[in-house]
Amino acid sequence: MARARVSPPTRARPSCEVRAAEVRAAAPGARGIASVMRALVQRVTSASVRVDREQVSAIGPGLLVLLGVAREDDAAAADHLAAKVRALRVFPDEDGRMNEPLGDREVLCVSQFTLYGDTARGNRPSFIAAAPAEQAQLLYERFCERTQARRGRFGAHMHVELVNDGPVTLMLES
Repeated sequence: MARARVSPPTRARPSCEVRAAEVRAAAPGARGIASVMRALVQRVTSASVRVDREQVSAIGPGLLVLLGVAREDDAAAADHLAAKVRALRVFPDEDGRMNEPLGDREVLCVSQFTLYGDTARGNRPSFIAAAPAEQAQLLYERFCERTQARRGRFGAHMHVELVNDGPVTLMLES
C-alpha cells in the first residue's frame, strides 16, 4: 500500500530588503542608515601587499584591515572605526587570553569596496552602497592616518598575502 507524501506547511518569508531593514533597526547602536563603514580585521603574524609583482607594503605581527567605505560615511565614521580598531583587545596576555590591545604592533590597511557587495537580487554583486572612489579614498587615508597603518595602493589590483594568527577575524562597523 502506497503512502501519500505530505509536504510541511510553508511560511511566507519577508523579502531580503524588509529583513535587512529589520536587522539594521534592531541592531545595538543602529544609526538608522542603510550602511556604515566596515572593517574586516584579521590578527596576523605577517601580511604584505603586492602590485604588479612589486611589494608596496608589509608588516610583522599585528592587524590586517580590509576597509570598506559606504556612501553615507564621513570623517566621524572613519575616526570612530579607527579608534575601535586601535583599541581592539585581540592579542594574548600573559595568561593566553585575548586581552591585549594593538600597542606597538603594526597595521596594514587595504581598501576593499567589495565588502559592500550585495547579491540579494542575483549572483552578480551590486556595489551601489560603496562610496565613490574620491570619497572612499579620502576616508581610507584618514582611517590609515588615525591607525598609523601601512597601506596598500588605493584602487589598484592588489595581491594580499597574510599568515592569519589564531585565526582571529572580526567584522567591525562604525
